[in-house]
Formats: sequence, structure tokens, C-alpha cells
Amino acid sequence: MPTIRKPRSGSLQYWPRKRSKRVFTRVRTWAKVKEAKPLGFAGYKVGMTHLVINDNRKTSITKGMDIFCPATIIECPPLKTASIKFYKNTINGSKLISEQFAESVDKELKRSIILSKQKKNNENKNIPADFDYVRLLVHTMPSLTGIGKKKPEVFEIAVGGNKEEQLNYAKSKLGKEINISEVFKEGQQVDIHAVSKGKGVQGPVKRFGISLKHHKSEKGQRRVGSLGSWKAQGHIMWRQAKAGKMGYHVRTELNKWLLKIGNANEISSKGGFENYGVIKNQYILVKGSVIGAKKRMVRFNEALRPNKIAPNDAPAIQYINLDQTV
Repeated sequence: MPTIRKPRSGSLQYWPRKRSKRVFTRVRTWAKVKEAKPLGFAGYKVGMTHLVINDNRKTSITKGMDIFCPATIIECPPLKTASIKFYKNTINGSKLISEQFAESVDKELKRSIILSKQKKNNENKNIPADFDYVRLLVHTMPSLTGIGKKKPEVFEIAVGGNKEEQLNYAKSKLGKEINISEVFKEGQQVDIHAVSKGKGVQGPVKRFGISLKHHKSEKGQRRVGSLGSWKAQGHIMWRQAKAGKMGYHVRTELNKWLLKIGNANEISSKGGFENYGVIKNQYILVKGSVIGAKKRMVRFNEALRPNKIAPNDAPAIQYINLDQTV
């Protein structure tokens, strides 16, 4: 028998494995879209269920057949625009040069940020003469859901089109609500940004997948063997598999298929969903699993590199299981 060596497993792609600073993510890169509309949205993860859909993928061997499909339910209460932020590209990167707040903001927003006491001036006073692009500062409205949360999440979303179209759209939505149906359509691909589940302190076997030692080895089977040259620097290197905190990392999934955008009355079940409650707002169904725990905020944006082979229209849904979510 050959000698199988497996000194360590666990990808170094995500190093350093730092925990997220906050419960929701930030987005640094946005897709280029010609239409003047928001390029992202956010919702709260309800859980997973399964569907029966008619397969409409062109290259699928089950094309035209009814197939089983796992899906994730995300409740999407409307977002509210708090301000318009104007940016200028400089030699040192993008710089915020001005910001225009809405005349009235929700009192719940004061739970997240400190609002300056600005007098109601001319609406064009804070618009700079020269800017490169516009971002919308929006916040969620968790009080409209049943998860028992009041403090909203505040983040920026990009707007498509050129800067004049961006400004016109931002003015029309300042201080108003944005619904999920205005941003996305059924059947398109989205990128998911979320924070994974936190699993606490775990050993190196679960954390990095290293192999177990021989069952007769001393001082434990689930420990790292000889550290060897990893201690040459006078300390154990960070590349060595060690026990520590696991999970609660920022992760991104590309090209998830948005199967359906619906209203609460279409998916409401008696007693609500397990560990979540009753859905009270619009919701979306995304094919497959989504990162994060239930009730956690999930961000989804226009796909940066969409799959050209994937279909652009939604499949016909024959059945949605509402008995219990995973």
C-alpha cells in the first residue's frame, strides 16, 4: 500500500480567516448597467424549502420535465432612501464631496446613525457642480417584519446609467421607499453577499479538515502532529492548522438564479415558518442555499459576470412546499 500523506487540508484562498466586523456585508464592485435603477437590494433570510418546477434550461437533460428544486426564501421589506452621496474620482481613489439628506427621515434610523440637525435649505444647494457618480444611502425597515428587530441596517447602493440619469433617479427616490420588484425581475441572475453562520471555537479537524492521527497515538487523535519546521521562527506560523474561532465570515456567491418574486399572501402558512415567523412583505425565491443564519440580512446585487448559458426567464413553478423550512 502506498503511503498517503495529507499534512493539512483547508484552502488558503480565504486567509486570513477573520470574523466579520458587522452582521451585514459591504459591496465594493458593482455591475455596469445602462438603465437608471438601483443595482442592489437586501432582505432577511427565512429558510429553505423545495419546489417542483418545469425545467427550462436549454442544455439540461431534463428540459421540459417537472423536477425537484431546493430554494431559499428571503423576505424583502422595502428600502428607504436617507440621502444622496456624490463622489469624485481622484488620484487617491474615490472621494465623497457632498451629501444631500432627505427632508424627513424615519425615527428608527436614529438607532443606527447620528443625524445632523440640518435646516431645510434649497434642494439643489448640496449638489456639487462636478461629480463622477452617485450612490444612494438606504436603510432597511425591519419593523415591518415579524423578526422582532427595530435597529435598521444602513448601507450604500449604486445606481445604473450615466451621472445625469443617476442624479435624476436619486432625486425622485430621496426620502421614498424602493420595492424589490422595481430592482429585479424573475429569472435573472444575482450575486449574494452575506455573513456565514458563527460556529464558535472549533478544533483543527473541523476547522481545517486535517486527517486524524493513528488510533494508538498519544495525547489525542484530533490534534496536529509534529509541527516540524513551522516553529523555526520561534513561534507557530499562522499557516499551521490550529484551533480557534470558526465561521462568521463574509462570503459571496455568484450567479444565483432568482426563481420568483411574490407577495406575502402567496406563501403565508399557518403559524409562519420555523425559527422565523410570518412573512409580511414581498419575498423572493432563490435556487439553492444562501449563506447565513435565519433572520440575518442578505444582500443581492446585479450579477457581475452572469452565466451566458443560463436562462433569462423564470421557470413555471408547479408546487411550493410550505410545511416547514430547513
